[in-house]
Amino acid sequence: MNLARRQFLRGLMDMTGVAAAADMGLMAWSAPARPDEGMAGMAMPQLAAPNVPLVNPVTLARFVDPLPIPAVMKPTARRAHPAYPGQTLPYYRMEMRAFRATLHRDLPPTPLWGYAGTFPGPTLQARRGEPLLVEWVNALPEKHFLPIDHNIHGAERSKPEVRTVAHVHGARTPAESDGYPEAWFAPGHSALSHYPNGQDAATLWYHDHAMGITRLNIYAGLLGAYLVSDDAEASLDLPDGDCDLPLILCDRLIAKDGQLYYPVSDDPQAPWVSECQGNAILCNGKLYPFLEVEPRRYRLRLINAANTRHYMLALSTGQPFQQVASDQGLLSAPVPRQRVELYPAERADVVVDFAGLDGKSVQLRQQSEAIMEFRVRDRGRRDTAALPSRLRDVERIAPDSAVRDRMLTLGEQDDAGGNPMMMMLGGKHWSAPITEDPRQNTVEIWSLVNLTGDVHPIHLHLVRFQVLERRPFDLFTWNASKTLKYMGPAQPPPAHEMGWKDTVRADPGFVTRIIARFEGEPGRYVWHCHMLEHEDDEMMRPFQLLPA
Repeated sequence: MNLARRQFLRGLMDMTGVAAAADMGLMAWSAPARPDEGMAGMAMPQLAAPNVPLVNPVTLARFVDPLPIPAVMKPTARRAHPAYPGQTLPYYRMEMRAFRATLHRDLPPTPLWGYAGTFPGPTLQARRGEPLLVEWVNALPEKHFLPIDHNIHGAERSKPEVRTVAHVHGARTPAESDGYPEAWFAPGHSALSHYPNGQDAATLWYHDHAMGITRLNIYAGLLGAYLVSDDAEASLDLPDGDCDLPLILCDRLIAKDGQLYYPVSDDPQAPWVSECQGNAILCNGKLYPFLEVEPRRYRLRLINAANTRHYMLALSTGQPFQQVASDQGLLSAPVPRQRVELYPAERADVVVDFAGLDGKSVQLRQQSEAIMEFRVRDRGRRDTAALPSRLRDVERIAPDSAVRDRMLTLGEQDDAGGNPMMMMLGGKHWSAPITEDPRQNTVEIWSLVNLTGDVHPIHLHLVRFQVLERRPFDLFTWNASKTLKYMGPAQPPPAHEMGWKDTVRADPGFVTRIIARFEGEPGRYVWHCHMLEHEDDEMMRPFQLLPA
C-alpha cells in the first residue's frame, strides 16, 4: 500500500499510535538525495518500522501530573564586555547536560538533554535596553543518542557527533552571538554570547542551532523560553507574576521503556526523513498535565517548539482567546480568536479569563485532543482589571520605501515517486555563494514563492518583519517559464498577523510577501524553514547584512 507522503504522515502520526501504522507497511518517506547520486532507476530508502514498541498516549491516564513551570534563571555574577566600557553586565552560565525526566506518571524516566539539566530549560528574563551575557556550556556526552545522517552537509563523520550552538529565536543580536549554525562547539567547550535586548517586549525562545543536527538536538530537549519586557507593556496591566505562564508545546514518539524514538528511513547509512511528528504532545515537558488556576485572567505565552507539527489550539469551553501579542511582541489591539494556529517556531500570547468558571475544568486542546487541563479553584484572587482596547502602535512599513523586492523560491527535489530528497531555498545549497545581501537600515520586500506541497514556516534571523500579503499563482506557468501568473487577488494578513513577526507561514501555491527594515549590526546571519528536518537538509541559507 503506497500512500502519498502527507496521507502517510497523517495515518502514521495520529493519536491512535505509531507502531500499528508501521506494522502495516505504510512506508512512504524517503531519504535525501546525495550530491553524487543520480535519480534514474534509484530505489529510494523507505521509512523503517519502529524497532521498539511505542507508547500509545490515548491509553494513559489524563491530567495526573502537575504542569511544570520552568524556573527563572538567575545571574551568577557580573562581568565586563568590550561593547560596554566601564560597565559590568549580568552573567548567566547555562550548562547543557544529559539527565532523565518522567514525561508522565505512568512512564519510565526518559533520557533527555537540557539546558541546566531541565526540559524545557529555565526561562531567561530580560528587559529592554538592559544587556546581558550568557555562557552556553556543552557538558553533554560525546556520543549522540539519536540517529545522525552523516550524508547531510555539516554532519559529516569527520565532525564530532555532539555539537551545539545556541540561538535566541527572535533576538536582535550581533552576528557573533546569533548562533550561526557553523559556530558549533563540542563537549568540554563553551561560548559566551552577548544579548543587547534593544527591542520591544516579546516572547522569544532559545534552542540549539548546530549545522546538520538541529532537529536531533531540539528533539533531545535543548530549548527554553526567553522573555523580554519593557515599561510600555508593563503599563497595560496585563496578567503578570504567577498569572503569566509560558506554555511550550512540542511532540515526541516515546518507547514503552521511556526512551525517545526518532523516526528513520530503512537505510542505516541515510536515516534522514523529511518530517517528524510525534503522537505524544507535551506541554512544558509533560504529557497531559494539569494546572490549578484562580477565577481570574491569565496570560498564556504559547510557543510552538515542535520539529514539524503545527497546532490548532482551542479551549474546551468554546470561549475565545484574546490574542495580545505575536512573535515579536504586542499587537495594536487584542484579537479574539476561537482557535489559535501556530506553525513551528511561531508564538502567540493570549489572555484567558477563568472568572465565572469557579470549580470547573477547562482543557486546552489540539483540534479535538486535550493537551492539558486548567482546574479553576472556587476561591482565590479576583481580577478586576479590564483588557485594554489598545495595546501599542504598530506602524506599518510602506511598501514604496523598499529598495528591493527579492523573489525567493521554496522548493524541493523529489524522487520518481514524489517523495522529497532535499529541500532548497532559491534553488541553492547552503554552501553556495551568498545571494541575499541587504544593506543596514534599508527596507526590502521578500516574496516567498512556494513551489512545494507543504506549508513552510520561514524564519529570518536578526530582523522583525511584517506580512504584506499572500497571493495564489499558477505552478504550471512557473515550471514552464519561471514567470509568475497570479490566479487570484492578493489576500491581506488577518488581524493576528498585523503585528511584528519573525516567522511566517508560507502556503503552497502562494507567493507570501513580507517587508523588513534590516536594522542591527552588520555581519552574517541566516534565514531558513523552521520545519527542522527541512532546515537540516539544505533548506537554510546565509545572508550578509552589509554596512550602511
